[in-house]
Amino acid sequence: MTNVLDLEQSLLLLELEPPFDKRDVQLARRRLAKVWHPDLAPPGRQPEHERHLKAINEAADQLGSLAEDSRGGRVTKNAVRASAAAARAARAEAGRRAYEESRRNAEAEAEQRRHDPFRARTPDHSVVHRYARCLSYPEWGVGSVTGIYFTGDTQADGDITGAAGSDVQQWARVKFAEGVRTVPAGSLRFVDFSKPDPGAERVERFVTAAQHAMAEGDYALAAKRLVYARDAQPGNTSVLRMLTLAYWQGGDLPAAARAVRDWARADRERPAPQRFAARIYEDMGAFELAEESAARAVARGPADAGAWERLGRLRLRLGHRAGALDALRRARALAPTVEGLLDLALACQLAGELGGEVTACEQAVALAGEGDSEGEGRGALAEAWSRLAHALARTDRLGDALEACEHALAHGAGDEVDHLRKRLRAAEPRVLPAA
Repeated sequence: MTNVLDLEQSLLLLELEPPFDKRDVQLARRRLAKVWHPDLAPPGRQPEHERHLKAINEAADQLGSLAEDSRGGRVTKNAVRASAAAARAARAEAGRRAYEESRRNAEAEAEQRRHDPFRARTPDHSVVHRYARCLSYPEWGVGSVTGIYFTGDTQADGDITGAAGSDVQQWARVKFAEGVRTVPAGSLRFVDFSKPDPGAERVERFVTAAQHAMAEGDYALAAKRLVYARDAQPGNTSVLRMLTLAYWQGGDLPAAARAVRDWARADRERPAPQRFAARIYEDMGAFELAEESAARAVARGPADAGAWERLGRLRLRLGHRAGALDALRRARALAPTVEGLLDLALACQLAGELGGEVTACEQAVALAGEGDSEGEGRGALAEAWSRLAHALARTDRLGDALEACEHALAHGAGDEVDHLRKRLRAAEPRVLPAA
């Protein structure tokens, strides 16, 4: 049977209203591509998004070519109605033939059951549902299926191909609370209100919706959706982690602290919840609780240099000099950083270890010099040279201190280093030149 271009079905697929021109088709294609792009699909749903986007592109190509060849560059409502009538007649003819074929098959099966009853089998029963959810966008809620459509045709040899040789695309028009949407059939899950959904399905649904909200920057809405996921599975550590992050990014620090405590109780062996707790308590100003959480984090992950640095900074803030020195030296032994070495220099200064301070500053200068000389790397190098100059100024190495000041000023240090350089030059002993 010859394929008949159904303009009405293509317009439903692109969510367009006649009359339309090529520009309208292009805008509809871009708008739907932002919704059904495979990169936005939840895990396991990428093939459905790819197939649906392929059907959208094929329909847009056909409608764009038709609009370009039409008079005035626009397709009128009358043309759409005529195409829809022709397509309905073609589908009716195909349905009539399929019905006659099914009647012949039924008669043949009845004849077989009468004369060969042992080969008969019980027919399968199917239940047609009306209400469904979209697995790709569960935040749309439960919708009412208004129609199921197919793009393509069945050839005589039994192969199912489309107009361009592609597989048949099945999609549906579903009426949600926020409007009618065109949805690939593979991303629908029909709802049976006679029994509750399993907990795992509810978790997957609310987590997907929360991920969409977080991608849009609405962390408060994501937290509300994740609360339902947590209620479905209270011990799910992934949900508790996302809930902690949503509350934290949304600025609700007390709720983030409660969520991270729930996460820590559910995941007692890993250091990740303790690291989150240390950062959240630090943002809240509860530095003693932050120090306790940081200590638990390094106890669970002793090879994490960043955790040791955070513990050292928190102990410095609380005035625990010996503990800060121990933590920062452990961090230096594992994976030194410029910030960690400068914190170690500060701890050595507070503890009265001038040699350790100078050594840490020299190591920070060497490490910062290996990094990028632009942007943040340049600022870190200037800070390291400035700290080294101040440390050397407290020793009798005035020449080295002056040289460090020159390096710091060359990398963009401020007026404080310039004042230190003037003071060092005034204090430098004057020596008569050799004869």
